[in-house]
Amino acid sequence: MSDKIILSNMKKPEIHYCSKCVYPSSSAVTLSFDENFICSGCSVSKEKNKINYFERKKQLLDLFRKYENKGNQLYDCIIPVSGGKDSFFQAHIIKELGYNALLVTYNANNYSKTGLRNVEKMREVFGFDHIFFTPAIKTLKKLNKLGMLVMGDMNWHAHLGIVTYPIKVAVEKNIPLVIWGEHGRSELGGMFSNYDFIEFSFRDRVEHDGRGYDWSHMLEIADKFGEKLSKKEMDPWIYPSDEEIDRVGVRGIYIANYIYWEANEHTKLVKKKYGFLESSEPFERTYRKASNLDDIHENGIHDYLKFVKFGYGRASDHGSKDIRAKKITRAQAIREVKKRDHIKSKDLKRWLKYVGWTEKKFDAVSDTFRDPRTWWIKNGKWMKNNIWGKPSSYGRVNLTKNQWSKFYIEK
Repeated sequence: MSDKIILSNMKKPEIHYCSKCVYPSSSAVTLSFDENFICSGCSVSKEKNKINYFERKKQLLDLFRKYENKGNQLYDCIIPVSGGKDSFFQAHIIKELGYNALLVTYNANNYSKTGLRNVEKMREVFGFDHIFFTPAIKTLKKLNKLGMLVMGDMNWHAHLGIVTYPIKVAVEKNIPLVIWGEHGRSELGGMFSNYDFIEFSFRDRVEHDGRGYDWSHMLEIADKFGEKLSKKEMDPWIYPSDEEIDRVGVRGIYIANYIYWEANEHTKLVKKKYGFLESSEPFERTYRKASNLDDIHENGIHDYLKFVKFGYGRASDHGSKDIRAKKITRAQAIREVKKRDHIKSKDLKRWLKYVGWTEKKFDAVSDTFRDPRTWWIKNGKWMKNNIWGKPSSYGRVNLTKNQWSKFYIEK
């Protein structure tokens, strides 16, 4: 009996959606659902309305006082920044508290013009020293390709670099306190409660930011795919040793544990007070114009890959956040999802030229990462269920016969 006949007897995947926001059960950020099909992200977000943030701010001040006579006497903390709205808000809070921060940027080499101007503005308006680090471009190109081949994510190097390089600087300059924004998986999916006071950890860095891969894995992967990659080249992604972390006492806190966190309100504040710039052009894959300006692929082709893998994209992310913040209705969010989540954005041309790939190769590699919880095959086309009810097809299948074993085929 052939694989095709066996697979044709398998059922289509059953996807359901949160009844409050627009997240699917196949979300890349793990969700749980209650008896009313309300997701954990929506449930945890409601906690913010019960928290006394005046008391939380006092706790933050108490925490800073503990570090006033420790480590580097010039800098009170490090803020990892991209120059985005959240970076501005983090710097704003630390400046208002009266502390001196060292800003540290990992540059993924994908800045938009607006995003780069915002980084420059941070230097101008906050008066903080700023380290702006760019890894070797030839190494970034290798890691773009390897990340795409191994996990369908060309920005793996950026996700890991952002949470590694600032910690290296903290150790080098003896600055124990590192200020992050929000814990992403808690903000999106309710992984932890707002009462847990989750802090940054090495485990979170590898399992979540690194997708389970660290710098050493990438050396092995490079050999497998015939790329030359050395430990020396990977230095920006090599995390300090436990002994170095302990010597300095490095501690990473999420400021969203102490200050009310809502991106739309942050954007209004930093635009008015500091001249933060939104994108001058609308994005293809989301309706927001103030998010992910530091990397033209984050709202673009990187996010398209999330749609290819899990069946949803940035419009679903932003729509779900804005529903929870009562900025839009679920019906409005669904319209945006239907309009945008499937779009293969025009920045793909830039990335293909950057790494020397063809679009045919990009599509073939992308298809191997489709999640069978989301996708099935019908008449040679990819099919998925949608939040508005009707299944739709999204392009032809480009898999080899042997690769079909992951997927469902419907006669």
